[in-house]
Amino acid sequence: IRAFVKILLGYDPQNPRKEGGLLGKVKAYYGCVEAQGRGSLHCHMLVWLEGGLNLNEIRERVLSQSNSDFTERLIRYLDDVIATDIPEVDVDSALPHPCFLRHIRKREDESKTGFDFRRLVDKTQVHKHSFTCYKYWKGGSTPKTCRFDLDEKNVRASTSIDPNTGEILLHQRNGLINPYNPTMLSALCCNMDIKFIGSVTSAKAILYYVTDYITKAHVAFGALDAALKKLGPYDANCQTLSERGKQLLNRCAYMMLSHQELSAQQVAAYLMQYGDYYSSHQFKPLLWTQFKKFIDDQCHSAECYHSEMEEKPVTSPNLQVDDVQD
Repeated sequence: IRAFVKILLGYDPQNPRKEGGLLGKVKAYYGCVEAQGRGSLHCHMLVWLEGGLNLNEIRERVLSQSNSDFTERLIRYLDDVIATDIPEVDVDSALPHPCFLRHIRKREDESKTGFDFRRLVDKTQVHKHSFTCYKYWKGGSTPKTCRFDLDEKNVRASTSIDPNTGEILLHQRNGLINPYNPTMLSALCCNMDIKFIGSVTSAKAILYYVTDYITKAHVAFGALDAALKKLGPYDANCQTLSERGKQLLNRCAYMMLSHQELSAQQVAAYLMQYGDYYSSHQFKPLLWTQFKKFIDDQCHSAECYHSEMEEKPVTSPNLQVDDVQD
């Protein structure tokens, strides 16, 4: 991953004047390592480009008649870095899987180089429907559609802009292809899915996707439900609300830890101190208790503290500089 960032993305803080990489000049990146169902590790990465516009600015420019040159250059850029087709080269299915071999090297015979790349695209980027695609299908008369929105009929010959919303509709020359960058695919020899976040719709989709991956909500809710059932009903005669709350938090924490899955690859990565994320910037931890106390002192919500209201009256908040720690 570090070699990918330095060489392919061209991000090198030691050489700030260095020209950009495959996607342009990178301003920042953040990647999170995750284990899939079979245990193998993969990385989800967000990349910010130097000079990138915010979503509202992009929308205003692509919808403005006076910025047709900007729209054309944006479409040329996207068509250059993202591919959604299969090279027209015949392949031999009897050969070993291309991911088991080294990266694609340029041969003297260009047709052989194209042959190698065609096999790589065919084995890594072509989607094949399985039970996972339809696990949310309710059955009956509802249409059975792939939840990844990949289908033979989902074809778009060229990249275009929706004139009403400003949404960028990327070309999809093969409905079963996950978008890829040819150079990255040749170097990494593994499945990839590259997307350009240039509209509010795509930003909402990626935000939900990232949040779902971070929180693993379906696992968390299952663990919390098991914790509540194991804890049993609340009896006011046996314990106070404060004691009940602490007991509930402890039980939920234990349940979450016991339901967390760790693959052998994850354990090995932690033992080797490889880390589980890659970032271009350093972040400082937020001391939540102090932050909460500061906000509570500024705007005390009495309705959130019923037990305190019964014991003592709420006084006017005063800001104490000594209480705020760096």
